[in-house]
Amino acid sequence: MSQQHQFLDVIDRDEAHRRFHAVLELSPLGEESVPIDRALGRILARDVMAAVDVPSFDRSNFDGFAVRAEDTYGAAEETPCRLALLDQSIPTGTVPQGELSAKTAVVIATGGMLPRGADAVVMIEHTDVEAGKLLVRRAVHAGGGISFAGTDIASGETVLRRGDLLTSRETGVLAAVGVDRVSVWRRPRVAVISTGDEILQPGELMRPGMVFDSNGRILADAVRELGGEPVEYGIVRDDLSLLRQRVIEALSECDVVLLSGGTSKGEGDLSYRAIRDLRDPGIVAHGVALKPGKPICLAASQGKPVVILPGFPTSAIFTFHEFVAPVLRRLAAGSIETASIRPARLALPINSEVGRTEYLLVGLVPRDRGEIDADPTGVPLAAYPMGKGSGSVTTFSHADGFVTIDRHRERLERAEIVQVHLLSRDWRAADLVAIGSHCVGLDYLLGCLQETGFRTKFLAVGSTAGLEAAGRGECDLAGIHLLDPETGRYNRPFVPADLVLIPGYGRMQGVVYRPGDLRFEGQTAEVAVMRVRDDPSCMMVNRNQGSGTRILIDRLLAGAKPPGYAVQSRSHNGVVAAVVQGRADWGVAISGAAQRGGLHFLPLTEERYDFVVPAGRVDRPAIQRFKDLLADPDVRQQLKILGLV
Repeated sequence: MSQQHQFLDVIDRDEAHRRFHAVLELSPLGEESVPIDRALGRILARDVMAAVDVPSFDRSNFDGFAVRAEDTYGAAEETPCRLALLDQSIPTGTVPQGELSAKTAVVIATGGMLPRGADAVVMIEHTDVEAGKLLVRRAVHAGGGISFAGTDIASGETVLRRGDLLTSRETGVLAAVGVDRVSVWRRPRVAVISTGDEILQPGELMRPGMVFDSNGRILADAVRELGGEPVEYGIVRDDLSLLRQRVIEALSECDVVLLSGGTSKGEGDLSYRAIRDLRDPGIVAHGVALKPGKPICLAASQGKPVVILPGFPTSAIFTFHEFVAPVLRRLAAGSIETASIRPARLALPINSEVGRTEYLLVGLVPRDRGEIDADPTGVPLAAYPMGKGSGSVTTFSHADGFVTIDRHRERLERAEIVQVHLLSRDWRAADLVAIGSHCVGLDYLLGCLQETGFRTKFLAVGSTAGLEAAGRGECDLAGIHLLDPETGRYNRPFVPADLVLIPGYGRMQGVVYRPGDLRFEGQTAEVAVMRVRDDPSCMMVNRNQGSGTRILIDRLLAGAKPPGYAVQSRSHNGVVAAVVQGRADWGVAISGAAQRGGLHFLPLTEERYDFVVPAGRVDRPAIQRFKDLLADPDVRQQLKILGLV
């Protein structure tokens, strides 16, 4: 009589993981370049930096009239402002000639390029035309109705990071910046082999004692869901020689080999016998304390995983997700997510327009445990509204979900609980959430983190808002560069006791201008700004309220508000884009951004860009790894290349 063999030994799950991972080579499988039309579902192997500005020019958001905002101040329905209407119009796809002078207006189409001198667009619905005069019945502010060049994406900006999964949102970003090929990690090729004389292919005629092969389909599609490329070897009958040959063939052609069935070491079960002769090292676990899934067999050959999953479908899929899925995620450098709805606490108030249902894109971040415990709702997530408007592709790609605002609501209050419809399936929080001031150095550091397996999220809200978010426990890290006018010191005077300051690096701030502009050539930054701040023909571009650079600018201007003061850019790259394209003549940015844009630079001050972390999060693995990166000589050299010291 045949003897039923027993398991080699039954070990616990953690020990099985330890043994299995100790013998595997789990680095991503190398890069390949693919055209954008084949990039969907792939994982980026390199950061993608924009080579162009999006939009590439200052454009109108709707049909209306290009104006100077100050000419509309005081306009009302009964007492409109009257402007001279120029006998021309600006359709899409044309470059306007000349400069818009005071008290004049020009017709502009949706998407039309703004003429120099104009800083706002009045909607056609808020105007009338009488005897060649434009009657403006609603005032507009500087920047109103305009998408400025580079406000969505600025040239030189990192728009996607290595490790990002390319969904339709990300491929839209690639197309928007003109990328036609992209570097991605190679998909792991996974052999799927079903074993047993009792197995039939779906579609065959059912016979007594037979079962259809559902495992092969389940496993192949599960591999595909995780970013792998299944290679289906079909059904192998109970022939030990043939099965060994098929395993050797699969090992030579694939990165992972999966078999289903034949794991319990019965006399008729051949799968374990087909792989027990594998070396380097061969079988490392046969039998794991799982229910279901006890018979799983884990092996490896020269760093490649070989796994025999139980024959019962439920056991097979449980053990697949327990042992195989983590391996595939590592080899594929990422994984695909699944969709749902999550409640979240709104981090900022939001105004809405009554009469229209509005969809608000948000980024989700975990709240601090102490804040959750003190909140009767107990909601663990905070939702940060993500602006930029309906034409933004980066906002959509970086958002985690959206909130539907009822058409009867005109305002959502801070701390209000909202329902977030996730854009990605099975959303999970990032390992490190950074909120605060943007910096190319932080972009680089977050990319390094993602390369080592940490998922990151960054929300650019400025230094002050980042510091506040860290104080509320809504982020793990905030990048700040805040100058204390009384002490002349950066950052440390603003850091309260419940936050920890991590020293970052220095950045040289200065005045940027186009080469050959004699108003700036040969001057110091302070002297140049003093000379041009009252010159109506010399236009500046400002930075956003709450940013460290804005504080520096206001200190430099000493109360003056030169032309362009009301127009605010969200980043150093945006400032450079404004000057390069001639819609502004000068601004304040860091030296690295000026160099990349081909602008001249007048040094102003070396500032400190540091990081603050909630005290209770300093020991988290992602923060410790971030600190290690800052201390790494190779990383510091890369930061130096970026103009950071």
